[in-house]
Amino acid sequence: MSLTLPDIELDARGLDCPLPLLKLKQQLNRMDIGQIIAVQTTDPGSLRDFEAFTGMVGHIIHEQTEQDGNFLFIIEKRA
Repeated sequence: MSLTLPDIELDARGLDCPLPLLKLKQQLNRMDIGQIIAVQTTDPGSLRDFEAFTGMVGHIIHEQTEQDGNFLFIIEKRA
């Protein structure tokens, strides 16, 4: 588990692509630079989508883990 405590938690479990990414984008738009969000999802496509999106816009994925089909991402807003 991460030592970085999130400022915001987003539960996108049960949502299919592209909804987890859209929910993440919406939440990031409301956040301040430097804030941390923890996102939970069950969509395996989130791995690819979140990596591509954060790489394009400059956010940082500090942690990504998977356990029993549940994915957890710890992301820092950087832009």
